[in-house]
Amino acid sequence: MTRGAHVGRGVAAVCALAASWLASGAVPATAGEPPSFQALIDATPEGGLLEPAPGLYAGPAVVRRPITIDGKDAVTIDAGGHGTVLRIETNGAHVRGLRLVGSGSNHDTVDAGLAVAGRGNVVERMAIEDCLFGIDLAQADENVVRASRIHSKARKTALRGDAIRLWYSFRNQILDNEISDSRDVVVWYSADNVIRGNRVSRSRYGLHTMYAHRNDIEDNDFRDNMTGVFMMYSDGVQLRGNHILGAQGATGVGIGFKESSSITLTDNDIVYCATGVMLDVSPYEPDTVIRFERNRFAWNGVGVLFHNDWQGAEFVDNQFRGNFTQVAVRGGGGATRNVWSHNYWDDYEGFDRDGDGRGDTPYELRAYADRIWMETPPAAFFRASPLLEVIDFLDRLAPFSAPTVILRDDSPRFDQPAVAHGEGAS
Repeated sequence: MTRGAHVGRGVAAVCALAASWLASGAVPATAGEPPSFQALIDATPEGGLLEPAPGLYAGPAVVRRPITIDGKDAVTIDAGGHGTVLRIETNGAHVRGLRLVGSGSNHDTVDAGLAVAGRGNVVERMAIEDCLFGIDLAQADENVVRASRIHSKARKTALRGDAIRLWYSFRNQILDNEISDSRDVVVWYSADNVIRGNRVSRSRYGLHTMYAHRNDIEDNDFRDNMTGVFMMYSDGVQLRGNHILGAQGATGVGIGFKESSSITLTDNDIVYCATGVMLDVSPYEPDTVIRFERNRFAWNGVGVLFHNDWQGAEFVDNQFRGNFTQVAVRGGGGATRNVWSHNYWDDYEGFDRDGDGRGDTPYELRAYADRIWMETPPAAFFRASPLLEVIDFLDRLAPFSAPTVILRDDSPRFDQPAVAHGEGAS
C-alpha cells in the first residue's frame, strides 16, 4: 500500500471519530478536564441547532454566527475564572437553557457570565452564578433577555459587578429576570428599552439609569436593595406598576431623580423605604413636568423629599399613608410651587359632608419643629427623639414663629383608594 493511501485512511478515520463525538454531543478533552464548548459551537453551521449532551463544558466560548443553542437547563459552561464565560458577537442568535459559572474577576474587562455585542439576539432561561457581571449588552440593539437567574460572586456589594448592564444599547427588552445579591442593574447612554417583570433583591441599585431616555420600566419588583430606582439625566421615562420595598439605611431611596425631566409615574407601590421619592433639581428642563398619578407612598420615613425648593412636579390621585413625614423640603422653603390635587392623606382632619368623595376643606401640611432637620440634615438623627417631639408639640401649641407651609391640596380625596398591588408589604 502506498504512503498516500495510508494518509487517506488516517484522515477518514479521524473524520469518522469526530462525527461520532459530535453525534453524541461530547468533545474529547484532556483527562480530568471538561470538553470544550467552543468546539461544539465551531462545528455547528450557520442557522443550525446545537443541543449539547447534559453535563459540564469548558469555557470561555464565543458565538460568531447566528445559531440556536439549547442547553435544556442541563448544560453548564465553566470559564474556570478567566474572562467572560460566553460571548455573542453576531446577529440573530438564540441561546437558552444554559448555566454559566466561573467568570474572571476583572472589572476593567467587564468579565461576565454572558456578553452580547450584536443585534436581534434572544437570550432566555440562563442561570448565571459566580460571575462578576451577569449579562453585559454593549452597543447591542433589539435583543431580548428573558427569564434568567443572575447571582454575582460572593463579595462585598461595591466589589461585585452589575447583574445586567446596558451601555449604548437601544430597543432591547429585559423581561422577567430574577436577580439577587448583585451590585446594580444599569442602563447607561441607552434609550427606548423595555424593562418589565424583573425581580431584583439584596443589591445596591435595583435599577440605575444615566443619560438613558424614553425607557419603559414596568411591573418590576425591587426589594430590599439599598436604592430601588435612581435616574440621572434621563428624560421621557415611563414607570408603571412597579413595587419598591425596603430601601432602608441612611441613603435608602425608593425612587430618586437627579436632573431628569418629562417622566410619568403611575400605579407604583413605594413601601417601607427611608425615603419614598427624592427629587433633586427635577424636572430639569424648562416647561417639563414629572407627574405622579395613582401611586402609593406607605410606611416610609419620608414619603416625598425635595432636595431643594423646586417646581414642576404634579401629584394627582396618589395615596399617602403611614409615612413618618409625608413630604419634606431640604434647606427650608416648601413645595407649594408644585401641583397637589385629589391625593389621599391619612392625616387629613377634615370632613366630607356632601359625600362627593373629596374633603370639604383643603389639606395643608405645615412644618413646625421639623424645620430643624429639613434645614440642617444632620439633625435628622434626632427625629422622633423625646426632646424634638417636645419641641414640636410646644411649637404646634404656641408657635414661636409662623410654620412653613409645605403644600396645599385643595381637593383631597376623603376615602382611601383601593390598593393595586395588595395591602401588605410582603
